[in-house]
Amino acid sequence: MTVNLSYEGIAILLFLSMALLMLTGQRVFGAIGFVGAVAAAFLWGTGGTQMSFNATITLMKWFPMITLPMFIYMGYMLSESGIADDLYRMVHVWMGPLPGGLAIGTVLLMVAISAMNGLSVAGMAIGATIALPEMLKRGYDKRMVSGVVQAGSSLGIMMPPSVVMVLYGMIARQPVSNLWLAGVGPALMFAVLLIVYIVVRCRLNPALGPALPAEERSMPGAEKYRLLFAGLLPLLIIFSVTGCFLMGISSLVESAAVGALVATVAAAAKKRLTRKVLRVTLIQTLSVSCMFMWIIMAALCFSSVFDGLGAVHAVKNLFLGEWNLSPWGVLIVMQLSFLVMGMFLDDTAMLVIVAPLYIPLVTAMGFDPVWYGVLYTITCQIAYMTPPFGYNLFLMKAMAPKEITLNDIYSSIIPFALIMLFGLILVMVFPDIAMFLPKKFLS
Repeated sequence: MTVNLSYEGIAILLFLSMALLMLTGQRVFGAIGFVGAVAAAFLWGTGGTQMSFNATITLMKWFPMITLPMFIYMGYMLSESGIADDLYRMVHVWMGPLPGGLAIGTVLLMVAISAMNGLSVAGMAIGATIALPEMLKRGYDKRMVSGVVQAGSSLGIMMPPSVVMVLYGMIARQPVSNLWLAGVGPALMFAVLLIVYIVVRCRLNPALGPALPAEERSMPGAEKYRLLFAGLLPLLIIFSVTGCFLMGISSLVESAAVGALVATVAAAAKKRLTRKVLRVTLIQTLSVSCMFMWIIMAALCFSSVFDGLGAVHAVKNLFLGEWNLSPWGVLIVMQLSFLVMGMFLDDTAMLVIVAPLYIPLVTAMGFDPVWYGVLYTITCQIAYMTPPFGYNLFLMKAMAPKEITLNDIYSSIIPFALIMLFGLILVMVFPDIAMFLPKKFLS
């Protein structure tokens, strides 16, 4: 018996197969790659078996991919060697005298950590294990500071060297340099919005974030400036990467190499480049880099199947033809679908599942795919914090002190999710928030 399916029916079957495999606990790249490869073989026979191989070759020939392991190495070297901890100690001393100062300093710390690593988990680890206990010890409201760490760490996927944007750039065929620069403005905007929220709340209710007592602030001036210098070192490393690139001194790949080298030299100069630090850094770098390479290969294979099926045209006809939506209406529906999926899936799974459909449609409607990449990334930030399965919610529960309950974590994110949603609307209404830097430096 033969069953004839339309292309739309085949596309739905692929999605259902992939979802079923994910429910069994399979890794994202395994589920996506397997469905893509098997579907290609069944649909196009012998020729279809080459799709997965072609995806591998495409990835190996993508030169900017070299930046990924080097930036990840830089972030882990700064974190494992304790150089990132020095940054928090500086923030603690210099920002502590202000009401809510430690929370403000934590947001600034998250931005700096993001610029070192490009992964939200790095900021979450430092924020939950170092900053959070210090703030709780000094009487800060546990729900407010829990939300601050979760929201601040989510900025990691927007600031260069954002690993999520590397993945988006590979799938969308967009320059990673453009995407990274486009993420800077919105990331800084979100940091300002979070700081304004903290300042306003602590002005209205100083008990939420009391200033450090005088006895904790008193220390010799020389010691304060020593901490200042130690804390500025990570920022100098960040400038050596992004500054050289923006000034045209080095290419993106060369900047990544400079960052990895400078981070290693800094750790050695502070006598923290031990065998253990180097071993952990290399293992983590290899693990994360390989994970993302597998995901990208699986995504490329899956995308090629969708291209061959013409599923993009089917979705375009559904949105613009049958539903009669305007281009902006389609864009809003896309963002809402990301928000819903983000309650159950991580960012890479969301991107790989819908990118083959959404990105060509965005281009066809006349929107800038780089700008849309920023919108996608912002939506991922919100999804990280939304129940029931927000990524940051579970990371916070695993890392936070015992006095912070799951109920505290869930309730803490409400105002910060609303701030993120407000920021998403701002970037949609005013695209230049994201596109100013790419136009200025790369036009």
